[in-house]
Amino acid sequence: MRTNIPGGIRVVARTPDGALLEAGRLAHGQHPATLLGQLGLRIEAPRGADVVNGGALELAFSVRELSGIPLTEEDVPRDPDVAPEETGDPFQRVAAYAIVTSERGVLLTQFNDQTHIPGEWGLPGGGLEEGETPAEGVHREVWEETGQRIALDDLVDVQSSHWIGRAPNGVVEDFHAIRIVYRATCREPRDVVIHDVGGTTADARWVPVARLGDYRLSRSWHHLSEAYLGRP
Repeated sequence: MRTNIPGGIRVVARTPDGALLEAGRLAHGQHPATLLGQLGLRIEAPRGADVVNGGALELAFSVRELSGIPLTEEDVPRDPDVAPEETGDPFQRVAAYAIVTSERGVLLTQFNDQTHIPGEWGLPGGGLEEGETPAEGVHREVWEETGQRIALDDLVDVQSSHWIGRAPNGVVEDFHAIRIVYRATCREPRDVVIHDVGGTTADARWVPVARLGDYRLSRSWHHLSEAYLGRP
């Protein structure tokens, strides 16, 4: 399997009494909530994301006992242009992003035509380099895509998406995206500068929170204002 985390992804859980449980390794396409559900646990909140010995990415969650039926993996969706008989090579990509706020608003970046969602907007961030921690990666990506220096706050979300789609180069991929999302502040917001020339960023802007609805956000960030900024 192609991946940017060759050491794999480990999931650990901290229970209300403080016990730390090793839930196991995350399989390709698997959501952490599904893995923990198999142990009778449900996620309350993400607690950490770091690279540990051996180069594995460790995702930590606070959990409680699960009441009800554990989550099961759903059928893998596929993009409309991928025929039912087409299969893609497994590709697991871990990326880190930040909800960056300042006196100028929220920092957004626009995807270019090197992606499958050109023209849509999202959070600054991107794929981790080998051996890089999520915190290191998000600092680097925010600087490369927007020219801003940030201070990380809390970890707010770990997303997991699995689908079969066609990459911009036409290759079919069985794609598993893990997105690690932080809150961050920028104490000295500057005009945006895109340093990563030739990358996937077409534009970047400081956007007032009240204007977020004017931007066509990608599917991953549709609920940005209500989920992460506390606004309807």
